[in-house]
Amino acid sequence: MCGIVGYLTSQENADSVLNPMLAAIARRGPDSEGRASWPGVHLGHRRLAILDLSPAGHQPMLSEDGQVGLVFNGCIYNFLELRAELESRGHRFHSQCDTEVLLRGYLEWGAEALAPRLHGMYAFAIWDQRSRRLYLVRDRMGVKPLLFARRGRDFAFGSTLGALRAAGFGNQIDPVAVLEYLEYGYITDKRSIYEGIEKLLPGHLLEWHEGRITQKRYWSLPETQENSKISFEEAVEETERLLVESVRLRLQADVPIAALLSGGMDSALVCWAMKKLNANVTAFTVGSPGSLEDESADARFTAQTLGIPHELVTLSGRDRLDLETYLDAFHEPFSCQSAFGILSVSRAIKPHGTVLLTGDGADDVYLGYPHFLNAWRAQNAAQMLPAFATSAWKGLRQAVPATPLLERGVSFLDYATGGLGPYVRRRNGLSYLTDNQILGPQLRHQETPWRNIPASAEAARHLFRDAFQYHWDTHFTAEFMPKVDGGTMHYALEARAPFLDQKLWEFAAALPVGLRLQNGQLKAILRAIVDRRISPEIGARPKRGFDVPISTWMAREMKQLWEPLRGDSQVAARGWVDQEALRQTIDQALQRERIAPSLWNLFMLEHWLLRHKAALPALS
Repeated sequence: MCGIVGYLTSQENADSVLNPMLAAIARRGPDSEGRASWPGVHLGHRRLAILDLSPAGHQPMLSEDGQVGLVFNGCIYNFLELRAELESRGHRFHSQCDTEVLLRGYLEWGAEALAPRLHGMYAFAIWDQRSRRLYLVRDRMGVKPLLFARRGRDFAFGSTLGALRAAGFGNQIDPVAVLEYLEYGYITDKRSIYEGIEKLLPGHLLEWHEGRITQKRYWSLPETQENSKISFEEAVEETERLLVESVRLRLQADVPIAALLSGGMDSALVCWAMKKLNANVTAFTVGSPGSLEDESADARFTAQTLGIPHELVTLSGRDRLDLETYLDAFHEPFSCQSAFGILSVSRAIKPHGTVLLTGDGADDVYLGYPHFLNAWRAQNAAQMLPAFATSAWKGLRQAVPATPLLERGVSFLDYATGGLGPYVRRRNGLSYLTDNQILGPQLRHQETPWRNIPASAEAARHLFRDAFQYHWDTHFTAEFMPKVDGGTMHYALEARAPFLDQKLWEFAAALPVGLRLQNGQLKAILRAIVDRRISPEIGARPKRGFDVPISTWMAREMKQLWEPLRGDSQVAARGWVDQEALRQTIDQALQRERIAPSLWNLFMLEHWLLRHKAALPALS
């Protein structure tokens, strides 16, 4: 796991750009720094050594003739298999690391044929001096980040937004990105907070040649096979097999490995698989005594049931809201409250290991979120409704009283008659700001593209498919992935999530939805494995996350942190909000001791602006 940067330019003194780029990613790779250059092309690398700790794994890694160079962030789990194939074709290796497998794989097959062969998490760049071509490749799931920017004939890429900003790219804030952030609390992979800086999408390959850029998708998630004849028992058995294999692959390392054990069943399954593989790995639980979010007792029961080494790392509640560290770890506005927990976990576990196995990712493809079940049920209802149901419900809806008691039923009928459009508009990010007249003149009459999706009976009949894609495009790739990567890599900790394995996803995504939600039960397949292999008590536990009681703290003992938003705020100076309306809404929220998510989004945006004020474009 590392950090990578690159700069293609006609400038003579490229070090003046490459040096600050490398400094910006230093925390991702504390073990060593490397760079390589060709006329007009410069690659940089910061290394976190995981496989082959010797200098043989140093990057940038070059071909014997020096004509091809590679910088790589991530881990290729099938590198031994690929290495054997390459050796059979005459390649001779000088290291024991996966980086050299990538380099020689490119020399043998080329970038477009290499990418589909890879099994792992990765973001890498290859410069081929022979053809004067640059290739950027990002892994299928988007586990590892990769951004790029161009200015005239200059082109740059890097692992973080901060690296590209250090190179002088991104001189204007994108107002659509601001609007998107206020809606979600994060910015999707379709854009970045800065105009001109882009994110390479998961499963994509970019080629640069003489200033021209082409992008290609080399992988897509398989479609659900609703007509599949696979039984529930067969799905359980294959999931179990794939999970154990996924954990086995992620135990490859030449550094200490730790595992994160929460009170839930996903991390319990990962620890069970490690036990089955006889892995000598200690599980760690981060506890916060006295907090309702504390899971240490549940985790201790799981560890005792499995019979695995277990340690508790205790954190005080107030220490978990480290705003300064948070703003350093995430380089664009990001208001995910559980990211504070990830940072705390990473800081606590780093002294015990360099690789951390987690249970992340199971809720997505195995359907652990209630909104998946709601979408599935609404789709089933839509397939039984007549075509005129959409227009009929539209007329009737106005007569239904807007009461909390009827709210869920009204939403369900909206989904069942309208599909993704009403499903998306159910979010209250922008609605809350609009209802309280908080949006300023620069944003007041704009909308995110998602909110313009029309309602239709046809869309309702395939709501689950569309809702899952929407989840992938928003929460999964834009909140969940950056949270884990940003939080762990800030402390140079490599997170490996067996449930994010591509083969596991390809299998599970193709399973009928009704099978994954058998008897209306979320994560039914995984729950069955927990019941059989660990304990029914663990399988019966409600879903919990590593949460931080932000709203309570911010409304009580940390009220002073709201002062920048109550005075002459940065968000108001840029025309994004109305200052007086914002002040009144904050005062009312503090009086009620209830902080709405939309206010929390504005809070984090304001503090992000203050943190980066010196580097931001001047106000006009």
